[in-house]
Amino acid sequence: MTAPPSSGRSRHWFWQIVHLAIILNFAFEIVYAGYMVFTVFKPEGTSGPLWSAAKSIPFELMVTRRLYAVEFWLATMGLAIYLAITEIYPRFWGRGTSDGK
Repeated sequence: MTAPPSSGRSRHWFWQIVHLAIILNFAFEIVYAGYMVFTVFKPEGTSGPLWSAAKSIPFELMVTRRLYAVEFWLATMGLAIYLAITEIYPRFWGRGTSDGK
């Protein structure tokens, strides 16, 4: 006896959920890293970019801010590349979207 053919609909929803989870993960990481750089790890009396205050903050704080900034840019680049491969490229070449439409 053979197994009944599985509907493409269940796989379709599965991949949409995976796709959404990946995008939300990148978006959350971008927001989190930005929050850490501009809110949590900021020197007293500054808001936004450091400008000349960068010369007077402790080394550990500067390194921590830079690591979160790198994390922010890696997440931003990852999201951009992921969207380029799964959404922009298929639409540009006229093959529909990644969800099969």
